[in-house]
Amino acid sequence: MDDGRPTGPQAKWWSRPATGRPGRDEPESRGPVEGDAPSVRPDGPGPTGTAAPADSLVPADGLVPLVGQEPQEPAPSRPAGPPLHEPDAYSTPPYGGPGPWAPAPPVQRPTPAHGTPVPPQAAPLPPQPSPVPPQATPVPSQWLQYDPWGAPGQPLTQAGPPAGTEPGSRKSRRGGAFAGMLLLTLVASGIGGGVGAYVERTGGLTTVELPQASHDNGDRAPESVAGIAASALPSVVTLHVSGTAESGTGTGFVLDARGHILTNNHVVAPAGSSGDITVTFSSGETAAAELVGKDSGYDLAVVRVRGVSGLKPLPLGNSDNVRVGDPVVAIGAPFDLSNTVTSGIISAKQRPITAGGEKGDGSDISYVDALQTDAPINPGNSGGPLVDTQAHVIGINSAIRAADSGKGTERGGQSGSIGLGFAIPINQGKRVAEELINTGKATHPVIGVTLDMKFTGDGAKVGEKGPEDGPAVTKDGPAAKAGIRSGDVITEVQGQRVHSGEELIVKIRAHRPGDRLELRLTRGGKERTVTLTLGSASGT
Repeated sequence: MDDGRPTGPQAKWWSRPATGRPGRDEPESRGPVEGDAPSVRPDGPGPTGTAAPADSLVPADGLVPLVGQEPQEPAPSRPAGPPLHEPDAYSTPPYGGPGPWAPAPPVQRPTPAHGTPVPPQAAPLPPQPSPVPPQATPVPSQWLQYDPWGAPGQPLTQAGPPAGTEPGSRKSRRGGAFAGMLLLTLVASGIGGGVGAYVERTGGLTTVELPQASHDNGDRAPESVAGIAASALPSVVTLHVSGTAESGTGTGFVLDARGHILTNNHVVAPAGSSGDITVTFSSGETAAAELVGKDSGYDLAVVRVRGVSGLKPLPLGNSDNVRVGDPVVAIGAPFDLSNTVTSGIISAKQRPITAGGEKGDGSDISYVDALQTDAPINPGNSGGPLVDTQAHVIGINSAIRAADSGKGTERGGQSGSIGLGFAIPINQGKRVAEELINTGKATHPVIGVTLDMKFTGDGAKVGEKGPEDGPAVTKDGPAAKAGIRSGDVITEVQGQRVHSGEELIVKIRAHRPGDRLELRLTRGGKERTVTLTLGSASGT
């Protein structure tokens, strides 16, 4: 289709517009542009087979006439009248001159392939003024640097730096930069190592102070464990006992200002009749003590220190007022660790226990209607106070249940606490302590019978014979006066069930001589109730 353009081989390229654009009917005057490609006729031999020099090209409307070809007529001009759009100074398609629909790729100067002849050029036209001087030396055929933001009228391409200059200078600069970076790294490493060593030696660049609560005056609520301990500890002592064959450690507490101290019988037993007893107070002061009295049946003893001033007696409470679940605090010297405080509750009351019996003749067995507690009690706690929330003594720590013994309750065993501790009620301890201080001996309440300790039935059975084949029921004793006979089985004391001979003894010893008791018994399959008044016997 004839569009008014020249036909035949022609070269096309985009160029930057000049300052003033000529009309469409006048050829655009421009000088040679570096990087423009000459028109090449592949089927016509050239004189030399090489491309024509760049300064011989005179672009006119994007066309260069070939040798032997007549110049084409210029395209007819548009009709006169207002343009359909504003002039486009950059000839952007589709409103500018013909050309591709996208920006042209970087311009490259073509090179004839393998000696392809270039058609002879027409005679050069007279030189036209150009804002860019012609390039004297043709640019080598290669990809050149393209600067789209260059000044108008400048060549589209510029020659690169002279060979051998730029790479060398870059290499030199890179080498200098690398050396500087290496030096900076070495200096920084040295500084960092020095700072790290200083921090390791001194613990930091600054002094570290951790937050801490302010100092208080040490006051605690009187009913708290700390308050109870602060009130009771000055009255608690540690006893060190040594004899000819053995020694031991236990605890005691001050009863009065005269120097009387209550403890367990098994604590002072190693001293015998000629051993030494040393008392250490919570302040660290020590004093020698002497034995005032002891009773193995109650497992209680009283010792006395002399020449010690400032003694603080520990107030006594009432064990009858204790209820299961009440909080308690145990104080002692477990394994000779003086002034040890543990806490717990009352786990049970009137727990019949027996302890001792190491001698084998029954003379060292104690019978206690005990308070049970889960406050940790260990060997060395024996004789120490069990106090309530008012720091009043409600019991004397005496025995523990040993997990590895399998023999029941033990006194002074070496097994640790498993939460089964037993304390003599202070009501019983008070009566015995008063008797020991006043007379040196304690009395036991009795009913005047000999029990069959081998009986396996439920209850406590009165034996057939007494000591040395005497009667099992003491003549004119409390039981005989109440009508109790040999073979009777006692099942209750004051409404409390009795299951064995040991339990009957415990229940009887929980009372004082002279107390009236009601007993329920079985005789010949029939039950009956009797009342008697407890008698008295001297303890050992």
